[in-house]
This record gives sequence, structure tokens and C-alpha cells, in this order.
Amino acid sequence: MKLQAVELTKSFGEKAVLRGVSFCAEGGKALGLLGRNGAGKTTTIRIIMNVFSADSGQVLLDGIPFDAEKHKIGYLPEERGLYPKKEIMPQLIYFGELAGLSKAQAKQNAQSLLEKLQMSEYAGKRLETLSKGNQQKIQLVATLISNPDIVILDEPFSGLDPVNAMLLKDLIKELIANGKIVLFSSHQMNYIEEFCDEIAVLNGGEIVLSGNIREIKRNFERNTVEIVTTDTSGISEYLRIVNADIIKNMNIDGDKISVFLEKAENKDRLFSSLAEYGEHIDSFSVKEPSLNEIFVKYTEGNV
Repeated sequence: MKLQAVELTKSFGEKAVLRGVSFCAEGGKALGLLGRNGAGKTTTIRIIMNVFSADSGQVLLDGIPFDAEKHKIGYLPEERGLYPKKEIMPQLIYFGELAGLSKAQAKQNAQSLLEKLQMSEYAGKRLETLSKGNQQKIQLVATLISNPDIVILDEPFSGLDPVNAMLLKDLIKELIANGKIVLFSSHQMNYIEEFCDEIAVLNGGEIVLSGNIREIKRNFERNTVEIVTTDTSGISEYLRIVNADIIKNMNIDGDKISVFLEKAENKDRLFSSLAEYGEHIDSFSVKEPSLNEIFVKYTEGNV
């Protein structure tokens, strides 16, 4: 399956919220839909879900106009949408029935998901009695109860401790392995890098960057070398003498030296110098920009 947004535009009054937004998400992969608050992510998601229509452009599924009423979509919103004073299992069954399941199938699916997330013991409790992290897990069960083909996750790891985060990671990996289309929105870039091959970055209602994360990183100037060593003072002094003409700056942080080169093509000469020095060097490698650094670069203005 392939879900495409094609030149989506949307305005509310005089304010243009989306300005020709296009991206593609494929089954069996996760697409990171990124942007600062107010960039247009939620509006895009609501158009996909047919909460309201785009002013122009369209959403396609396998090249055909997408009708959200004919396909199961699982949406995990950043803000919780369950009933705090109601028991958990009855309301999960209710949401399953709203998604077109029979009561028996909804209960079976809920039980299976609760077991995967180690939450079976809470089925008869009121939601408000649970911790924030466990409420998030119940919200996820409600999202996935209909076994949707398209899953939209907005800040899914909010409030989760490391153990619960691991359970959720396993479930997301299972969704991807089962060929689901997964749209993943988060400000926690480590999760985006873990699950997503592709990203689409929104800023000011426009896609300002999209593509494969690995290729995006390789297109950035690779002129920083990171050295791990027990002799930071000796090596840094050695490089200042031997490679002064190719080094722009150096920074020492603990046992790491970051060497900023004048030009990326000077890496080989620096590596040769380090090989000649030899002693006390644990590793040296080209430092790639982090996804967080890339995100900041492309979203600093216009929001």
C-alpha cells in the first residue's frame, strides 16, 4: 500500500495553514512527519482522516482518491481521548464497535493487545486510577483495536518509562513488519531515527525537507571528525602542529576530541596523521549531523 498527500492546501480565514504539502508513506515502513508546533502536522493528519477537507490537493491510496470511511485508521492523538471515570474494558469494546467490530471481536482484540502491553490486570479498573504511562498504553490499545491498515502515532512515547517504552517499541516494530502504513510524529528524534526510513519536515505549512534519513545525512557537509582517546591533550597538540592548515577548530569533551575541518576532503589527510600518531587512540570517525540538528536547521523560522 502507498498513501500519498498531493499538493494539499488549507486555510482558516486569512491564515494559510498548508501550502502545497506532498509526501508519500508506504506499507511496511514508518514515515516521520515532523515539524514544530503550528507547522501544520495536525491539520495534515485531520485531512487524511477526513475530519475536514483540503481546500485543494488530494490524498491517494495506491493512486486512487482515499476515502477514510472505507478504511480502518488507527490514530493515537497527543492528547488523550478516553473516559477517565469509566472501566477500561467496556470503553475499549465501545471503541472497537465504533470501528466496525462485533462486541466479541472487539473484546478479543482488546484482550490480546492488553496482554502484549502487560496490562491485562487493569481491564476492570477505571482509567483515572492508572499512571500516566499506563493510560498512554490503554490509549494505544484503543488506537489499534480494529487492526487498522493505517496507523498514525502522535508522540506515542509521552509519559512512558524505559520498560514501557520497550514494550511499545516492540509493538510498533510488529506493525511495520506486518505491512502497516505508519505515520509517526514526535519531537523525540531518537525514536524517529529508530523507526523511520523516511521523513517529511513541515515548516510554515510547507514541506521543507523530505527523503531517506540516511541520504539526507550524507548530503550534509561531513567535515567533523570525532576522536575517542585517553590522551586528548597530547593528540590535540599534535594535530595543531601537523594539521594546522586544514583545521578550523577543535573541541575537547571528556575523552572525545571534535575536529572541525576547513574542507570535508581533508579527512583522509587527518586520518593519516592519526594513524601515524598511533598510541592512545580508541577510535576516530566522521561525525554525522544528528536528526535533531537537521530538524533545527530547517525549522528555525516561519512558525
